[in-house]
Amino acid sequence: SANSCLLYRKATDFRKGFDGLCGLIRNELNREPATGEVFIFINRLRNRIKLLQWQPGGFVIFYKRLERGTIELPTGQADELSCGVSWPDLVLMIEGISLEKIVRRPRY
Repeated sequence: SANSCLLYRKATDFRKGFDGLCGLIRNELNREPATGEVFIFINRLRNRIKLLQWQPGGFVIFYKRLERGTIELPTGQADELSCGVSWPDLVLMIEGISLEKIVRRPRY
């Protein structure tokens, strides 16, 4: 679906571009890259994040390098290869806001 996000939990070699990331999605996650899902990749030092998404007409990569600090990953099973991330949590990850200390107000 258009705004579902999937984090690849292994450290990613950031020399990978469109084809390399699509290969990881197909071979490691057994997913199809052109679904519109946002696929999230983090490097070993956790100071870079790449997002890959299919949009009509082609793939888009969003790439951010932090000048200081690291990207906080959502807690999950250490042995899981991937985990779902909500769109709001992805925005918080990119902005460097701690996911642990967020208070979510109920929405009905």
